[in-house]
Amino acid sequence: MTNESPRWFTSSYSENGGACVEVATNLIASRGIVPVRDSKDVAGPVLSIPTGSFTSFVAGVKAGDFGTV
Repeated sequence: MTNESPRWFTSSYSENGGACVEVATNLIASRGIVPVRDSKDVAGPVLSIPTGSFTSFVAGVKAGDFGTV
């Protein structure tokens, strides 16, 4: 197991005043997860999403499977 820390970033498409999520893709290879957190609460909880699940979610968003907000 590695002690590598997540390197957080938000999407370049996020221009909504900070109401977004951050992800850390640098842990995909070493841990097989994509950590996700609320950008407004960086000390709050982190979801550790398995890489395959995150990939499926992103594909669904791109395909419009979840509608719009």
